[in-house]
Amino acid sequence: MSYTQSRYWNPVLETMPRAQLERLKLLKFKRAVGHAYANSPFYRKKLDGAKIRPDDIKSLSDIEKIPRTDKNELRDAQQTDPFPYGSLLSVPTDDVTAYHQTSGTTGQAVRQADSWRDWEWWSECWATILWAQGFRPQDRVFIPFSYGVFIAFWAGHYACEKIGCEVIAGGGLSTEDRILKMREIKATALMCTPTYALHMTEVAARLGIDPASELHVSKMLCSGEPGALIPSTKGRIEGRWGAKVYDHAGATEGGAWGFECAEQPGGLHINEAMFFLEVLNIENGQPAAPGEKGELVITPLDRRAQPYLRFNLKDTAILTDDPCKCGRSFRLLQGGVLGRSDRLTKVRGVLFSPTSVEEIVRGFPELGDEYQVILQKRDELDEVTVKVEIKPDRRKNPELEERLRQALRLYTGIRINVEVEAYGTLPRFEVKASRFEDQR
Repeated sequence: MSYTQSRYWNPVLETMPRAQLERLKLLKFKRAVGHAYANSPFYRKKLDGAKIRPDDIKSLSDIEKIPRTDKNELRDAQQTDPFPYGSLLSVPTDDVTAYHQTSGTTGQAVRQADSWRDWEWWSECWATILWAQGFRPQDRVFIPFSYGVFIAFWAGHYACEKIGCEVIAGGGLSTEDRILKMREIKATALMCTPTYALHMTEVAARLGIDPASELHVSKMLCSGEPGALIPSTKGRIEGRWGAKVYDHAGATEGGAWGFECAEQPGGLHINEAMFFLEVLNIENGQPAAPGEKGELVITPLDRRAQPYLRFNLKDTAILTDDPCKCGRSFRLLQGGVLGRSDRLTKVRGVLFSPTSVEEIVRGFPELGDEYQVILQKRDELDEVTVKVEIKPDRRKNPELEERLRQALRLYTGIRINVEVEAYGTLPRFEVKASRFEDQR
């Protein structure tokens, strides 16, 4: 086995016994706290305010003493000097070699500084993920991503190069041209959001191209939003592309922390050699029990230029101790990222997550890929409406609407209105989809 072939399956780290892995995480966490305290004015003030010093972290349970970090704190910290990163910056500005920022879908964008060392770390995280999903040097990977300041698939691009894949950057092409180029060069792998994977098949159909039989894609990494681990969505994508679909989770602030391995265990492995991830009870902030849904809080253990200690991702997940057949000791999040805690809302006394609608809608073969969830207040009562599209070869009928209405009520516990629209009338998205609108 060559160096390249063996480099990104690291049995020393990925199959490390749990007790040894916990010791490694504690060592790295203490180092991360020490670096942040010594170099980040933001974290020095935050830790001083909590009366915590780096030497106070002696066990994993001590980590709970450190206050969590919220995105609004990051935005406020970046209003200070040095511009444009503010008191979050933990290295001299001359050491910053990469600028990215969050998508801004939940408020003002957070600017992210990375040094060359940080960017190598990003690529290393992604290389571990890609290798676990079967990406190899012989793959020709197409990335239909409009390259810009949003982090998206930047690190994935460099990780492909790192493990020896051939990379085709399709950012400047239209969707039609991307599909034609993939056919021309016989691309074998694809990286995109689940939404865009489905949208590409719609466009391919208009071109008279069947991706499953006329393209050569055998594997796809889908990221940026929930979907690739939702069975009905994964099934749609895999069926239309004739390819294996793998999920991945990450964030501009957190890094590439989660991945679905080739065994596809129905969940995401936490890359525990590089991240400390906590699943906390949404109500009281205490560690959630295995099998209990909680909020994800992350600490990238090797990030230097702009570190994060216990950053609240606002994603929800369920931690399980069930082993994976792949042999990794990294724990799993059952079902992957289940949604966002900041989008959980009470509807007539029931806790409702808009992403719960996707599994039901995508399970109806008569319906298109797009949908919208609209929450309104009418006569002092909350009302949820789901808008869907019917496929061009199907007709609207009351029986379909009633079946969908009943399925949504059974799955969510809420009475939901259904509106069936003509195919192609709902918005389309290339990167992160925005399908929920709270009008109350």
